[in-house]
Amino acid sequence: MKKILSNKNNLNVLYEDNHLIIVNKRAGDIVQGDKTGDKPLSDVVKEYIAEKHNKPGNVYLGVVHRLDRPTTGIVVFARTSKALPRLNKLFAEKDAKKTYWAVVKNEPPKSKDTLIHWLKKNPKNNKSYPHNKEVKDSKKAILHYELIKKLNSYFLLEINLETGRHHQIRTQLASIGCPIKGDLKYGFYRSNKDASIHLHARYLAFEHPVKKEPLFIEAPLPNDALWKACL
Repeated sequence: MKKILSNKNNLNVLYEDNHLIIVNKRAGDIVQGDKTGDKPLSDVVKEYIAEKHNKPGNVYLGVVHRLDRPTTGIVVFARTSKALPRLNKLFAEKDAKKTYWAVVKNEPPKSKDTLIHWLKKNPKNNKSYPHNKEVKDSKKAILHYELIKKLNSYFLLEINLETGRHHQIRTQLASIGCPIKGDLKYGFYRSNKDASIHLHARYLAFEHPVKKEPLFIEAPLPNDALWKACL
């Protein structure tokens, strides 16, 4: 497991160099500013860089990808304008392998499977709906899951994404009767006290956009009893 480099301002930095910075997002953090007006994680990271490296003025930071607000785990930011388009291309072309852990209440119908749906987003309620065939304005969504641990009352799934659609894991798992713990929006019966859901971006593997070296990042799990039981 990689050592966490910093906990300043509740910011868990998993990896940092001149070109990129990777952090372990907490539940409730928004990656980029939105209509809520809440301070985004991108601003927290900018402040961290400015203070650590004594940078006056504006700090450059590029948002490469996002995680849903109640989701935890790995988020990558670009620190240079050289790295950002390369990271964007790498993620767009699926050359970054993203692995998630999800805790669900019900055992999935198969211990290992590939789920394929066409997801259609309803912007009015910020929710995606799965379809078994293509419909207007839908996007194809593919994920692979595997049951990796049976807990007392829950099941731990490991998920690898082929596509990155809006609420994809949440929608597709709910479609097979396995809503994620705490995810009221997609059918779990009650919320978590901290408004999180038990979905965590656990691992990320990709080639460094500038150094061309392989990187493997592991994000420690949130500090709660159920996540601890997953180890």
